[in-house]
Amino acid sequence: MASKTLFFFALLSFSAVSLWPALADNEQDPGLVMNFYKDACPQAEDIIKEQVKLLYKRHKNTAFSWLRNIFHDCAVQSCDASLLLDSTRRTLSEKETDRSFGLRNFRYLDTIKEAVERECPGVVSCADILVLSARDGIVSLGGPHIPLKTGRRDGRKSRADVVEQYLPDHNESISVVLDRFSAIGVDTPGLVALLGSHSVGRTHCVKLVHRLYPEVDPALNPDHVEHMLYKCPDPIPDPKAVQYVRNDRGTPMKLDNNYYRNILDNKGLLIVDHQLATDKRTKPYVKKMAKSQDYFFKQFAKAITILSENNPLTGTKGEIRKQCNVANKLH
Repeated sequence: MASKTLFFFALLSFSAVSLWPALADNEQDPGLVMNFYKDACPQAEDIIKEQVKLLYKRHKNTAFSWLRNIFHDCAVQSCDASLLLDSTRRTLSEKETDRSFGLRNFRYLDTIKEAVERECPGVVSCADILVLSARDGIVSLGGPHIPLKTGRRDGRKSRADVVEQYLPDHNESISVVLDRFSAIGVDTPGLVALLGSHSVGRTHCVKLVHRLYPEVDPALNPDHVEHMLYKCPDPIPDPKAVQYVRNDRGTPMKLDNNYYRNILDNKGLLIVDHQLATDKRTKPYVKKMAKSQDYFFKQFAKAITILSENNPLTGTKGEIRKQCNVANKLH
């Protein structure tokens, strides 16, 4: 009898041990949730918001960078701040790929990270800082406030080798662009809204001279061509030169629906802008967004939310980087 009792308790103990990891993992990994840091670092989101405001006040173009970052990081397999990793002797940084041409201001993300680390060392991920800075940057540009979940952890490897499989080029067909974003859950109106980000910022001449030389693309509005030629006088511009055209000459610092009116008037700078306004799958949404900024903002917020939740690392996956540009050293 004693031996049977002992066996029963041993079995019970074994069962408890076997179940514990699953229960623990479940408790440790709530996934993405609103206000994930409310206990571990309650000031985190306020610190990020304040830093974004300060940096925008000093350097207006930081907000464009925050917005581009969320596309270039979250659309490539996972929203895990892999974009921010520097190159090493063995791996190329995503920042240095052709698709990332023109991305800048990464040092200011480091500034935000340092401010958060002073308050809560080793708690807030660079992936969450990247997403929340985009959220607050959108507000700085006059866009909607989008409630976004947190709880992401940081990846340890660059995804430079697969960037082109996920991020469409500006010369890709609209079918390819729709397919790439559909794969992560962004529907057609969502894609049209995301491209409304071209309402702000600028396009380097390198990316648009093929529409001007050797012959001007007849699809371009002739009134706009004169300005483009003035800004991009060289058929082969120097990639390092400050030669660019504002995406929206009317409200270049404001995220608004003026972009859609521009592309319907054949003033889009990139091939994808022109296709968006002429393809039968996307044109109806372009026209609707040109008429209603509320509709644009609603679809934009929905698409940004989907993008920000693309395959994140949570729970015990990944890490919390000490510095956003390098993975932690493993001992």
